Amino acid sequence: MSLILYFLRHGQTEASRNNAFCGSIDSELTAEGLEMAKAFASAYISTPWTAIFCSPMKRTVATAKPLCAAIGIKPELRDGLKEINYGQWEGKTPEIISREYHDDYIRWSADPAWYAPTGGEMAVTIASRALQVIEEIKHLYKSGNVLVVAHKATIRIILCSLLGIDVGRFRFRLGCPVGSVSIVEFGSHGPLLKALADRTHLDERLRNLPGT
Repeated sequence: MSLILYFLRHGQTEASRNNAFCGSIDSELTAEGLEMAKAFASAYISTPWTAIFCSPMKRTVATAKPLCAAIGIKPELRDGLKEINYGQWEGKTPEIISREYHDDYIRWSADPAWYAPTGGEMAVTIASRALQVIEEIKHLYKSGNVLVVAHKATIRIILCSLLGIDVGRFRFRLGCPVGSVSIVEFGSHGPLLKALADRTHLDERLRNLPGT
């Protein structure tokens, strides 16, 4: 049996609903976000889980909680799975940031791998810390199903790194809406993407909510 990682993005937050940058802000799930977490747990409760790793932010812990409670597994919290720190852009929409931090926003949009949000983190920094967690999981578990509950940018940066995609393109190559799960299997030829941003576990109402 191979090692299979399930990358679950947290459920809806007020920031994701309003398309605002939210990295280091420790936001809570909305009522709909909690519904997304419960829907994932219901759909995946029969999966034989080996372990669950989770960003320590409130929104990711709350997303993991329904499944953890149902199957009796305690989540392993790792700072390396935290979202990108958006610095002075936290809580602001792209439109506001483009106006107030125009030059920084243009540079970051062109290559977020090596340009950071004003006072924030570069994508290569996220890749370095997040991949340490992935390597830890690969060392601990040679096979089985491991859930990784994290954030939009962090998951996309991890996927780009694993799949050989320039991390500077993470914003424009891979989708990752709230409540979605992407699946990577580690086989003899390396990581294989089995599913990207799947949300079939959510009903149509939850899938069609506004936001990112």
